[in-house]
Amino acid sequence: DVAKKVRNGKETDPYQRIMVGLSIFDVLVSLFFSFLGTWMVAKETGWLWAVGNTSSCSAQGFFFSFGLFGEILYQAAISFNILLLIVFGWKQETFSKKVEKPMHFIIIAFVLVFAIIPLVYETYNPECGICNTTVLWGKCSTNDEGKLCIVRGNEQVVTVIRLIAFALILIVLIFCTVVMVWVYLHVRRQEMRNRCYNFGGSNNADNHRESRRIRKILFLYTLSLYFSYVPGFFAVFVGDPISQSISDTVFPLLGFWNMLVYFLPNCLKYQRDHPGTWLVTAYCQVLRPQAPCAWSPSGMCADQKEEVEDAPEMNFAKFNTTNEQPATDPVDPANNR
Repeated sequence: DVAKKVRNGKETDPYQRIMVGLSIFDVLVSLFFSFLGTWMVAKETGWLWAVGNTSSCSAQGFFFSFGLFGEILYQAAISFNILLLIVFGWKQETFSKKVEKPMHFIIIAFVLVFAIIPLVYETYNPECGICNTTVLWGKCSTNDEGKLCIVRGNEQVVTVIRLIAFALILIVLIFCTVVMVWVYLHVRRQEMRNRCYNFGGSNNADNHRESRRIRKILFLYTLSLYFSYVPGFFAVFVGDPISQSISDTVFPLLGFWNMLVYFLPNCLKYQRDHPGTWLVTAYCQVLRPQAPCAWSPSGMCADQKEEVEDAPEMNFAKFNTTNEQPATDPVDPANNR
């Protein structure tokens, strides 16, 4: 979507550029966790379809860690962007000049260092069919039969990395939840205040309607984060195979849920333009590739629109409600009797 805008000479805003970063890290997680999976694990482990070696295992662990913590931090960046715009009244231009570049640099530098440390200490090793931050146990070089020793990796590095990872995910979950509640209360407070005023032809009502849409979008982004990561927390504490299977299934789907949330405004607009259309059909129309129609024989796509236009609310970040002034004086209830 952003590439299409750049190709067509349209401007992009920080929200869309944050989504580009989030999408890149989502793809890395899905590719190295779900698609490649056991393929990159050393074949000596005996896992199904394991055809890799130590180098491929280290590469999988590196890119998986890089993508995992990148998507977590960019998920927090979305909430941070919306918080500054809605609650503190920032403009996207201000966010772009003061925050965006340092934010991207800090996120990428942090996850890069975080992913390199286990690589240096050879701590990316097979664990449950995937190469992760763990140590590799094997037979000791001594004559003690049945005794196992660490043959690759550093146990202290594993402990530190996992503690930081657990704390980071928990902090991001709490932060996104606090931001969601903060934005909700702010918009709700603005709505209650504006009931005392008569807006007439003012555009304040449109801005508040847009703010409510933003509130819904932020809620859905936070919900997708919970849906992907909370089962993992539950599986860690319970240790049940069923809960672990559920966690492994929903964990790589964060990018998919974020994609649905990102294109939801366009799909709702398509439904408004085509009454009676199901939401699933609207998603198919919004997400369908444009190339087949461009290459198809004449008349094959004659009944379809060449391109589904973006909904106005895709540019939601230009709206805020902090600095609005009432259009008219407060309505005196006594004068309306």
